Amino acid sequence: MMVAAGTGCTAKASFNAGAKEPEAQPAPATPAPTPPPAEEKKPRRRMRMAFKMKGFQLDLPGPINFETGTAKIKPESEEVLNIVHEFLVSRKDVSVLRVEGHTDDVGDDAKNQTLSEQRALAVAQWLVAKGDDCKRLLPVGFGETKPVGDNKTEEGKALNRRTEFHIAAIDGKAVENKPVDGGGKSAGDPCK
Repeated sequence: MMVAAGTGCTAKASFNAGAKEPEAQPAPATPAPTPPPAEEKKPRRRMRMAFKMKGFQLDLPGPINFETGTAKIKPESEEVLNIVHEFLVSRKDVSVLRVEGHTDDVGDDAKNQTLSEQRALAVAQWLVAKGDDCKRLLPVGFGETKPVGDNKTEEGKALNRRTEFHIAAIDGKAVENKPVDGGGKSAGDPCK
């Protein structure tokens, strides 16, 4: 019987012998976490103000304010003026809206008269710039002649510095057969 003599060699076997080692693959990129959706800023909802009437006078929720001693309309008056604009848009039957300027009794009577006319005209021109027909607007000034408050108090003076809007004609006919100017002094032509 023959016995094979060992040579002391050992052999390694590999199932992948001769095959290329696979290249290391980079770890899959982890997507950046998506930030939570930004809270949308909603525009501040403006209170929708509607016009009301007191007889033939437009009853507004606030005054038209001007720079002291001038006919320059303050920006905070725009919401109230927009109500007047909406009124004119919705009431096509109003052929003449009288824009009345009034002042308190501080200062010279003649200057107050002029200031009331200038303010009435400035308001009418604001409405024309907004798209209203200038022929439907009649700006007049009354100066300090028609106070609604006590000129001896600051509150009364504030009430007397006002702009009023009166329906003067409907479908071309004067309201209640009264003069369309209401007795005020013409402030000029808003069409110019």
